[in-house]
Amino acid sequence: AIRFLERALAGFEHEDPLEFNETINNNIIRAQDILNELSNSLDLHRGGALAFTLRGLYDYMQRQLTVSNTRKTPEGIHDTIKRLSILRDAWSEMLRQQSAVPAAPPYPTSFALSS
Repeated sequence: AIRFLERALAGFEHEDPLEFNETINNNIIRAQDILNELSNSLDLHRGGALAFTLRGLYDYMQRQLTVSNTRKTPEGIHDTIKRLSILRDAWSEMLRQQSAVPAAPPYPTSFALSS
């Protein structure tokens, strides 16, 4: 999604009105499709407060992008890139920390026999 939003921002540099509008519109729509998939993949029953918070955040970003696309302004795109970058970095850090913790063996490695 971030890559498509960066492409949308590049669209603001086009002099040709058709290229300007198509580049911004098409790339925002692609980013919104990804946000929809992320939102739809949330399990609100098992995900608890985190799932509801992410759903709200994804909805907010969708609205920001809709405004940016309609008005052809970059502010909502910048805001969404910032928020998605924070989420991406948080997930990366969580996965990094998770891989650093040794996995528990599926069965005890030693046990004592009682006499």
